[in-house]
Amino acid sequence: MKKSKWLLLLSLVLVFALLVSCGPKNAPTKEEMQKTEESNEKDEAQTDAEQGKEEKEEQEKDDDKQDKAQTGGGHPSLAEGIQDGVIDVCIASEPESIDPALNTAVDGAVMLHHAFEGLIKWVDDGEGNAILAPGQAESWDVSEDGLTYTFHLRDGIKWSDGKDVTANDFVYAWNRLVNPDTGADYNYMLDMVEGFEDNNLNIKAVDDKTFEVKLGAFCPFFEEICAFPSTFPVRQDIVEGNDKWTTDPGSYVSNGPYIMKDWAHNSYILFEKNPDYYDADSLTANTIKFHLMDDHNAMYAAYLSGELDYIAQAPQEEIQTLLDIGSLKVNPQIGTYFVCFNTTEEPFDNPDVRKAFSLVIDRDYIVDKVAAQGQVPASGFVPSEINDAAGHGNPDFRTVGGDYYSMDPADYEKKCDEARELLKKAGFENGEGFPVVTYLYNTNDGHKAIGEALQNMWQEELNVTVNLQNQDWAVFQTERKEGNYSIARHGWIADYNDPMTFIDMWVSGSGNNDAQYNNPEFDKLVADAKAADNIEDRMKLMHEAEDLMVGEDAIVAPIYYYNSAYMLKPNIQGMYYTPLGYYFFGSTTGY
Repeated sequence: MKKSKWLLLLSLVLVFALLVSCGPKNAPTKEEMQKTEESNEKDEAQTDAEQGKEEKEEQEKDDDKQDKAQTGGGHPSLAEGIQDGVIDVCIASEPESIDPALNTAVDGAVMLHHAFEGLIKWVDDGEGNAILAPGQAESWDVSEDGLTYTFHLRDGIKWSDGKDVTANDFVYAWNRLVNPDTGADYNYMLDMVEGFEDNNLNIKAVDDKTFEVKLGAFCPFFEEICAFPSTFPVRQDIVEGNDKWTTDPGSYVSNGPYIMKDWAHNSYILFEKNPDYYDADSLTANTIKFHLMDDHNAMYAAYLSGELDYIAQAPQEEIQTLLDIGSLKVNPQIGTYFVCFNTTEEPFDNPDVRKAFSLVIDRDYIVDKVAAQGQVPASGFVPSEINDAAGHGNPDFRTVGGDYYSMDPADYEKKCDEARELLKKAGFENGEGFPVVTYLYNTNDGHKAIGEALQNMWQEELNVTVNLQNQDWAVFQTERKEGNYSIARHGWIADYNDPMTFIDMWVSGSGNNDAQYNNPEFDKLVADAKAADNIEDRMKLMHEAEDLMVGEDAIVAPIYYYNSAYMLKPNIQGMYYTPLGYYFFGSTTGY
């Protein structure tokens, strides 16, 4: 600023000298000198104002640069979170259940992995990937024939109320899971154990520290089953006679790294580190707060404000921007997003109708324009990355099984023509006489957008009317399970890396058979696969089972293979993950 004033005065002196030397010899009058002075003052004031404006603009630029530095480049989603000693996460809304035996959803499973622990657990491999490791069992022995497992429990393992965890707690929990009175959808998770068919598992507590399991057939993924939430121990004296034991922190006695301290229903569930957990010293997170929300805009707003450190959902219209700037990250996930048909309700009791509805789904459009999160269009029900007979590093189950319909976008119109012929065969030529049906989905912006796309495809290509209906997550799960729908959104994430996790859920009477599918031929293929004594025969039978349920009966319409998107504040480190969909927060730091 001072530099500008001196330049102005120097200029005036030079101008005045020129006037004196080059102008008339007569000196300027007093009036003329006064006018010149006023003009000079006006110019100087104007220059000062302009300079002040320039300085203000420069300061604003500096402030903007500082703000961008603090927010990681300018976008608010890249800003660091609030450091208050609590890791605040939001996966979904109110869980249907956080009883290990009754939960069937990934969000509930994530909570269960923090509150309980099985014989085997998931730990960080040091690079953010979850791998299996000893949990409540410090070691185990396997017989030469692979049919007898003997687990040796750790010393010092306790329940959150201070009582010892014993082998009898596992005996009780596993028998409770398969007991029909429990009503567990996942009761078949232990169908490899001898005695399952008679609801009398061949398991026993040899002593307080030794748990023995005898299998009826070789099971290559049994160790993964022992890390699955349904097989976590529960205490008989806590559970029996109290149907509400999971909803009250006072009765939610668990054996894992965290204890439930508060549950404000439809708002949050608060967990604190369990001081009696045998490995408590390794946990860096003292408090984990699971916020319960299903509105993507509200989740995102809470993330931007710093209220949340982690979210598993973002508004549909923000996804591409968030992916581009790197604040929305994507992990691989073994799972399939699909349409489920109620096979017992007209008109979807006819496989031709189900095939027609599946064929006109433009999977490429949904993946590229609607979901737009890097998913892969699904050509079958069992997704990629599930091992086949040759094992890891060789062609996977999906590659060996092939596609159930053309995946070439150029063939879409041909598939639509085929679908119209199938609908005509079913008695609904050009959609005439087809009843109005409803597509059911749980409240979620992404599911709504996909539902609207499906609605348009079905109506445009098949000339049928499809209404949309959304429900809260817990209500939706119950309605779909009980068969109170015609068509419904569905998704399935692998419980373990084997095709069976996508196949046996459709056996007649299975608690997860939301399609109400009943085909004795399919049931036999699954039973034979489970009894097979070599991997090649197992895989062959499971391919035949998928051929029947998808290729012939079309009980589901696969849309895409999942990935797992999330947003995590950049100041937080230590979270790890498994492609089965579980995120672990106990080792996090930075909040």
